Amino acid sequence: MMGPAHSLSGAAAWLGVGAATAAAGHPMPWPVLLVGALICAGAALAPDLDHKAATISRSFGPLSRWLCEVVDKLSYAVYKATKKPGDPRRTGGHRTLTHTWLWAVLIGSGTAVLAITGGRWAVLAILFAHMVLAIEGLLWRATRGSSSDVLVWLLAATSAWILADILDQPGNGSDWLFTAPGQEYLWLGLPIVLGALVHDLGDALTVSGCPILWPIPVGRKRWYPVGPPKAMRFRAGSWVELKVLMPAFMLLGGVGCAVALNVV
Repeated sequence: MMGPAHSLSGAAAWLGVGAATAAAGHPMPWPVLLVGALICAGAALAPDLDHKAATISRSFGPLSRWLCEVVDKLSYAVYKATKKPGDPRRTGGHRTLTHTWLWAVLIGSGTAVLAITGGRWAVLAILFAHMVLAIEGLLWRATRGSSSDVLVWLLAATSAWILADILDQPGNGSDWLFTAPGQEYLWLGLPIVLGALVHDLGDALTVSGCPILWPIPVGRKRWYPVGPPKAMRFRAGSWVELKVLMPAFMLLGGVGCAVALNVV
């Protein structure tokens, strides 16, 4: 799928989690709902760090372009080293390592550890990076072009600072779910894991499928492209994505938000 659909699906997924916790009698504080949705929207773009033409490749200027090249080469090297006889030959690493459940768990876990050990500046860095990605994904057309990069970064930095201050206030969610001393912001890893997995599931609906299960082998393939029957798949950017899935994500997100905030 394309960037806007990935970001919308990520936000909708976290709002759905908020609705589920509210239904279970443990509603999220509204700052956790908001920040989690934005982080999840940004994290839903991150697996495309293996593709130099993806939204994330231009989100942080030369740094992200360089990082995309590094991750692409790393992913390709891992693919070649672990593929089985049934896996096809490839010339690049797109939709391999970063599109697996293992990558999602590792990135989310690493972020959670960074959040609880790195202090306020680590939390701000995590929020800033994902605010940039969320803005780029959700406001895709408005942020195209290098002239808008500085404005996006300034908006993301301001948002990160304000949201961190709000979360730090008692009862607003810095210790949501993990309440032991020293575990503040441990929950930040959860929307990152969810965003990556939602991205993978979205790509699984497209023609190429997605090797979500790696390194678990399926038959003669270790990089088995998980997906529905081919007749039910679509091409990225097609009318199915733009006219069906994106409106559905917006509707589901709105319903999830309303339930999570006890509006309905």
